[in-house]
Amino acid sequence: MTIERTDPLWPSFWHDVPVDDRAPMRDILADLLSHGVLLGDTGSGRELLLVAREHQHRLADYLAPLGLELVLDEEVPLLQARPRMESCQLLGSFSKYETLMLLTLWRVWDEAQTGGLSSAVTLTLDELYEKLRVYFEDIERPERTQLEDALGKLKRHRLIRTRRPDDSEAPGETIIEVLPSLARVIPFDSIEQWGERAQLVSPTAATSEEASTGGASAV
Repeated sequence: MTIERTDPLWPSFWHDVPVDDRAPMRDILADLLSHGVLLGDTGSGRELLLVAREHQHRLADYLAPLGLELVLDEEVPLLQARPRMESCQLLGSFSKYETLMLLTLWRVWDEAQTGGLSSAVTLTLDELYEKLRVYFEDIERPERTQLEDALGKLKRHRLIRTRRPDDSEAPGETIIEVLPSLARVIPFDSIEQWGERAQLVSPTAATSEEASTGGASAV
């Protein structure tokens, strides 16, 4: 039986999706393909996540040919299009300093999980700068402006969130929240694997200016 196509903006294989859910589904896919993550704990994200739960299998099937795995995290909550490294053609490209940020924030996340922290993983911008010195002592650290630019990209991919305390005007006191989506973008199985990847950005390693680190984004 042929399904009559009455909406040029809607796929015929989803003809049974209720009309009221179609605009939210478009927004969900737009978020997943442009940012890699849909945050479901603020604003319109709450409503979108409810719709995504109802149509989780449809969304997963839609993303599968793109090499993206749909992951629903109920604790945060968020929905993530995680790249399958062996087949995804939408991997983001990160500069050396952005890669340093990813590695540093992954290490902070891992140490928090190992320590049994159940609340959000946060640190200030000043603390992040100090972590860079500790984890990568032989590497020239980025300038503050470069650091902020790198964090801006991670924020656009919704791997982190930032906020400024109400009573503070100092940039260094900006609070960075590491989201679980970051750990899934670079899913090291052990700290040893992290160390191997960190060696690739050391001064003695032959690295290019751009490092591919698996960000799920169409941008």
